Amino acid sequence: MNFIKLILLAVVLILAAMLAFAAIGVIFTALQYLFWLGVIIIAGAVAYKLLKKPSPPQLETGDPFLTLENAERTLEEYKRKQLSK
Repeated sequence: MNFIKLILLAVVLILAAMLAFAAIGVIFTALQYLFWLGVIIIAGAVAYKLLKKPSPPQLETGDPFLTLENAERTLEEYKRKQLSK
């Protein structure tokens, strides 16, 4: 009876090891596919950036009133400096 239990234990250990190796193989295969998929995606993004037409330069979208106020302040400073001379 002990001999049968020993053989059964050995078979179970061998099957468990085979299952563990299979699981590790599946995990590493999935990681390998994910790596190559990432490389392809990065290469596609780089190619897209290199091959797309350059967009026209965008005009400044600043607030015109703010620019006018800055110009008025600068003009006032110049006037003060000219008057102090």
